[in-house]
Amino acid sequence: MSPPEKTAYLSKSLYTRGLQCHKSLYLHKYQPELRGEPTPELEALWKSGHEVGDMAHMLFPGGVVVPFDGLTKDEQLAKTREEIDRGTKAIYEATFSYNDVFVKADIIVRNRGYWDLYEVKSSTSVKEHHWDDVAVQYYVLSGCGLPINKAYLVHINNGYVRDGDIVPEELFAIQDITGIVKEKQASIPEELAEMRAMLRGKVPKIDIGPHCEDPYPCDFMDHCWQHVPEHSVFSLRGRGIDPWELYRQGVIKLQDVPLDSLNLMQRMQTEYFLDRKSHADPAKIREFLKKVRYPVCFLDFETFDSGIPMFDGTRPYQQVPFQYSLHRIDAEGGEAGHFEYLAQPGVDPRKEIAEKLVGEIPEGACVIAYNMAFEKRVLRELGESLPKLRKRLNAVIEGMIDLMEPFKRRDIYHWRMNGSYSLKSVLPVLVPEMTYKDLEIRDGAMASEAYFTMEEIADPAERSRLRKALLEYCKQDTLGLVRLLEKMRAMEAAHSKG
Repeated sequence: MSPPEKTAYLSKSLYTRGLQCHKSLYLHKYQPELRGEPTPELEALWKSGHEVGDMAHMLFPGGVVVPFDGLTKDEQLAKTREEIDRGTKAIYEATFSYNDVFVKADIIVRNRGYWDLYEVKSSTSVKEHHWDDVAVQYYVLSGCGLPINKAYLVHINNGYVRDGDIVPEELFAIQDITGIVKEKQASIPEELAEMRAMLRGKVPKIDIGPHCEDPYPCDFMDHCWQHVPEHSVFSLRGRGIDPWELYRQGVIKLQDVPLDSLNLMQRMQTEYFLDRKSHADPAKIREFLKKVRYPVCFLDFETFDSGIPMFDGTRPYQQVPFQYSLHRIDAEGGEAGHFEYLAQPGVDPRKEIAEKLVGEIPEGACVIAYNMAFEKRVLRELGESLPKLRKRLNAVIEGMIDLMEPFKRRDIYHWRMNGSYSLKSVLPVLVPEMTYKDLEIRDGAMASEAYFTMEEIADPAERSRLRKALLEYCKQDTLGLVRLLEKMRAMEAAHSKG
């Protein structure tokens, strides 16, 4: 008689991965080397999740943590059992295993002979996929004989404004999801059995689909999407035809898309790509250029956000500016002067950044930003926190024009923009020498990550290098706007002569 097959070990995260896609779970177990590198955004999200999780412990102070690092799984299980037997009231990262499913519960709290289970999320609301996360914990804890009374989801209350020390009871919102979690119990053994049967076979033949990014972007997308070319049905921008509908019909390349199925903007994107075309509407460009007055400033902010507000008067995930770059041309034909600011990490930068900025933007100046809704929001929130500067900051807002508008409307369009009007798509096409490729910091997520990292670096030379990289990146953004405006002037002038 052959020995019974070993049951595949699963965990809370592997179970939720398997619910999203069996192939993702299979690759994670057997071909982890195919996984893509985590993005700076994802790494920041993990870090934020840990900080939020630790802060949530303060809702039930005096508990005991079961550490993940430094202990084997068996030691974590034994430590949890020990704390339960000892009568400990609250346990953080309590560890359980049942039916070869291993889970660490964020917080469990003793409540009159029962236990309440709390799962902490750094999001500002409860999402449906969070329910499965709690449901599998409930399944394992109950299976281990722990009597569960209630199951809760703890998430960030984004209406909270910090005033002094963080008040955990106000920072967090707690939602009772016991009913939903109990309803899900019946389907869990079947789901686990299906996952384990799948893991005993070959890699599942699962094609790409909306599930690749829902509820989470899968870290095996680079591998599974290899057959999708750079210019594909998924390059189509804006609302219009469903690219998945085309994909299911076997249409993948942009050149194979039936043009009559597309809306005006998507059709334009496709036709321009096929014909390698570009255009610039001189009348529209002229109209936009008429709005530009002197002195003219080009402004770009870098911001960070944090689930736990760092400074008084800020909300969770509020965009707090820590850096700006400003190019200024005082009169027509003049040279662009450059001004910049980068805060010291760990201190509230808002007063200093606002004072320096209003000193460098002349009253009544024309201020150009790219996607100005973002800069306007940052300025408005600075004004709300600094009443003495509110009038000046509002005046800056009043004088703003958005350099994104002509590109969003496609007054200027080139097939290589691929339907996008983001600065990172527009700038390299129209001003090829303005590239971000050689920069150490290439986008906003990398910038805020670098800013936070600076605080942890002891070596002055390394800090100085990172500071220089941040200044270089931010300067590139506003210099790009100066060059873009020059390019638009040249286009308009060439047409006038023609």
